[in-house]
Amino acid sequence: MLQTGTKAPDFTLPDKDGKEITLSSFLGKKVVLYFYPKDNTPGCTRQACAFAGAYQGFKDRGVEVIGVSKDSVRSHTNFAAKYDLPFILISDPELTAIQAYDVWKEKKLYGKVSMGVVRSTYVIDENGVIEKVFEKAKPDTNAAEILEYLDEKKGE
Repeated sequence: MLQTGTKAPDFTLPDKDGKEITLSSFLGKKVVLYFYPKDNTPGCTRQACAFAGAYQGFKDRGVEVIGVSKDSVRSHTNFAAKYDLPFILISDPELTAIQAYDVWKEKKLYGKVSMGVVRSTYVIDENGVIEKVFEKAKPDTNAAEILEYLDEKKGE
């Protein structure tokens, strides 16, 4: 995992509409960059829906939300349409951003070892620096935890 205070690795990857999205184009704005294993799986769907439900709260705070998985553009298009997801979904089948953010890890499931995306979230500040890391993010509470963190940070 990348650490707080690290410059966020830049990338340019397609979103759910095939439009190229470059992380550095969001400089001057906070970004919540969350990595998840797979579209349409129970945990990932709950997490995406939680972000969708909290999206207005992020917008009100001037924060951009970007979800990243190795699913295809088409998979993201269907996932976003099915659950009415209002935020950016990035397709990273070559693991460009996934590896740059060190979230491609060995995972154990039912005694079987495989490589996969570890659910993680980064809050990136207006200068493109990682401000906060949520390792092993919980699908149901991740969005709310981040909003809480943003409000605490604002109150400092």
